[in-house]
Amino acid sequence: MLPAARHQAIVEAVQRERVVRVSDLAQQLGVSLMTVRRDIELLEEGGRLERIHGGAKLPGDASTHEPGFELKSTQLTAEKRAIALEAAGLVQEGMAVGLSAGTTTWALAKELVNGPRITVVTNSVRIADLFHHGASAGSARFASTVILIGGERTPSDALVGPIATAALKQLHLDVLFLGVHGMDADAGFTTPNLLEAETDRAFVSAARKVVVLADHTKWGTLGISTIAALEAADEVISDAGLGAEARRLLGERTRLRIAG
Repeated sequence: MLPAARHQAIVEAVQRERVVRVSDLAQQLGVSLMTVRRDIELLEEGGRLERIHGGAKLPGDASTHEPGFELKSTQLTAEKRAIALEAAGLVQEGMAVGLSAGTTTWALAKELVNGPRITVVTNSVRIADLFHHGASAGSARFASTVILIGGERTPSDALVGPIATAALKQLHLDVLFLGVHGMDADAGFTTPNLLEAETDRAFVSAARKVVVLADHTKWGTLGISTIAALEAADEVISDAGLGAEARRLLGERTRLRIAG
């Protein structure tokens, strides 16, 4: 294969999968690892992709940028609702359910407001408000108990930091639904906020079962701080837009559900 055709194939793979590994590209293209690495270097110089450890990803994904809740809540709403509906089926009456902050977990909360009576533990001001207003408007039998942990408020309306972490260390959850900023084969589940990563790790430690809710755009997105390795999740629920390579890698590390 000529270099130009090989370069185009690499760029198309990155655009399709968001992140690719050197070893996979070498196998697909029938060339050496060194050849792929040189190709990636040239393509990075041209601004067509960005090198990462062991592979390449789409350029310009800032690892420390944290969009606000309002912006994120308007994006991929159909995919998030499909994920939320799939996740809601895992919740049963009487459970202690952790909901980390995020727009996908918020979508799940909307499905649970009129569902079984549960105890909700969350660090999301938005999710706590949702249950509060739902209980005020609905039947008393739907009123779940809500525990909102304290802490420092982030742009995504999460409460984080040492106060939040200390509170979670005293609790035991049947299941945690964890929203993440990004997923990566090497970095695992990540976030752009260091304090949020610490709080999310405390959530994971408190839960008997961890279910990550992440739409397909999260694959290949890297936050500055790792919450946990992919293997730390008992299940990952994503949507039909998740690429084949991402499905393969997640399927090897955890149980993957595709919603919708």
